[in-house]
Amino acid sequence: MVKVINSDKAPAAIGPYVQAIDLGNLLFVSGQIPLDSSTGTMPDDVSEQAKQSLANVKAILAAADCQPANIVKTTIFLADMNDFAAVNAVYEQFFKEHNAGFPARSCVQVARIPKDAKVEIEVIAAR
Repeated sequence: MVKVINSDKAPAAIGPYVQAIDLGNLLFVSGQIPLDSSTGTMPDDVSEQAKQSLANVKAILAAADCQPANIVKTTIFLADMNDFAAVNAVYEQFFKEHNAGFPARSCVQVARIPKDAKVEIEVIAAR
């Protein structure tokens, strides 16, 4: 059974998609840009953007009764590959803080991210 997951603790979808789709054993979380759901603003610094994107992912996971330890695959989209080290440091800290093993991952530079964000992160979680 397919279930749509939405959390008011993460920004609403800015297009024709949902925050996540729950298939029971797998959860597919749409790419999260670093919008703060309470203010609608985005930090300027790429490290802070990565933290906010991961906070949005975490909020959506929680709405589906999952946690960072359930993440099995991530994809990171960067506007500039020169930001790789900064984003990687935030990413590593996020998984260590939540006592989660590191998932499989892809990281790519893209031409542009919605709202001109510097980073977007999507995940797949398993139960």
